[in-house]
Amino acid sequence: MMTTFGSDDCETVPVKQTILDELLREILSSRVYDVAKETPLESAAKLTSRLENRVSLKREDLQPIFSFKVRGAYNKIAQLSDEEQSKGVITASAGNHAQGVAFAAKRLGTRAVIVMPQTTPAIKVDAVAEMGAEVILEGDTFAEAKERCDALVIETDLIFVHPFDDPLVVAGQGTIGDEILRQSKGRPHAVFVPIGGGGLIAGIGAYIKAIQPNVRVSGVEPFEADAMYQSIAAGKRVSLESVGIFADGVAVREVGEYTMSVAQATVDEVIRVSNDEICAALKDIFDDTRSIMEPAGALSVAGLKAYVAREEPRDEHLVAVLSGANMNFDRLRFVAERAELGEAREAVFAVTIPERAGVFREFCGSIGRRVITEFNYRLSSRAEAHIFVGVATQSKTDAQDLAEELNQKGYEAVDLSNDEIAKLHVRHMVGGRAPDVTTESLCRFEFPERPGALMQFLDRLGGRWNISLFHYRNHGADYGRVLVAFEVPESERKEFTAFLDSLGYPYHQEPNNKAYSLFLS
Repeated sequence: MMTTFGSDDCETVPVKQTILDELLREILSSRVYDVAKETPLESAAKLTSRLENRVSLKREDLQPIFSFKVRGAYNKIAQLSDEEQSKGVITASAGNHAQGVAFAAKRLGTRAVIVMPQTTPAIKVDAVAEMGAEVILEGDTFAEAKERCDALVIETDLIFVHPFDDPLVVAGQGTIGDEILRQSKGRPHAVFVPIGGGGLIAGIGAYIKAIQPNVRVSGVEPFEADAMYQSIAAGKRVSLESVGIFADGVAVREVGEYTMSVAQATVDEVIRVSNDEICAALKDIFDDTRSIMEPAGALSVAGLKAYVAREEPRDEHLVAVLSGANMNFDRLRFVAERAELGEAREAVFAVTIPERAGVFREFCGSIGRRVITEFNYRLSSRAEAHIFVGVATQSKTDAQDLAEELNQKGYEAVDLSNDEIAKLHVRHMVGGRAPDVTTESLCRFEFPERPGALMQFLDRLGGRWNISLFHYRNHGADYGRVLVAFEVPESERKEFTAFLDSLGYPYHQEPNNKAYSLFLS
């Protein structure tokens, strides 16, 4: 899905040309190459062949900290006065910006203090500490860490280095735009850039539009962390109530004031993609480079593919910025599970079949020559059975055709490929029916993933209502996701909802989920 900047339905205030001119000067005079590499613009042979366009990958994952963030952090700190550098710098970050600040401060001999949430994976905490920075762990969320950081700025007089909403940080990131244009053979048709707080796309967009205004600049966000998309649609900065955690490198509630103003003037569109599409892009990049990006680092490729599917360009030069490769190893399991779904090379269905001998063989015959990737079943009735089945497909259209074929042959088939509860939980729980449970209330929860967090969550649930279903699976993310059902009499529904509100965990009640009703209720 895309939104075009400056459209009739969006009231925007144009950024002053003087601001863009000043930003261009800052980009051209930046200090990034004291520490940063000029990363290669590599051809992606397999994507090029499959998409029928010349696809190039800007390899920011090859920077010393495996992320573009070193550019902006170093440019900011290097241009502080001697007096400011003597005070030291501070930031709040759970990811690549923390490493960028720590790396830059070490090179410049400046004290660095990094405030990180307690939920930050140990690999990231250790990486920052090994660069000589002082790490302070505070709270379960970035917001709590940022609050502590703000207090320390006042208490200590340390210089705050913003992760994105600072002209010098933006200028450092903008040097990528310069490299792309110099390294491209001819003018690119479009450049695709991940969006978090907006620093990367503001810098790249400002430079490219100043030098080659006909090059299309496209930002890419996840559906569940689309602060820039929402802000552009509203004509003002929007603070999201919640953000998805899968692409943690871009999981921000609100874009920067400065970065949004620059983006409005220089970016052509914002494309939103699903987590499954991100997983598919991760696999695409691996197939072409044998390198594993972090989810945020693969956003650009997911957006590029969405653009090609929608606009159908041919023989154009398309550039995707791979922003980083700081992937938690534990997350690869989730990526592997979802990549085929994201590419529409697999679909998952709930299919109702008659309960009798030989029916499984008959069903497989109905599938034809398609490969069955998963089959889950447990006897629940003597009359009919509900099976959870994965099938290899060629496209979304192929999956739709298969569902129609199965229904025409007398099977009731429901496509669950876009059902998050089905993919996260139900596929691992098929066969867990409880016929004696008649007052079940289904809920999804999130809680900060740290040692003892699951036990703390269970303690908060207490024993007021009986738990009749529970599923949790660690996916290597900062937050755990749990599916829980309670036995709640109808007369206690209001009291139950008040109880959920009092827990302090994000939750969603799921009274009408199809996968649950077919396999678990």
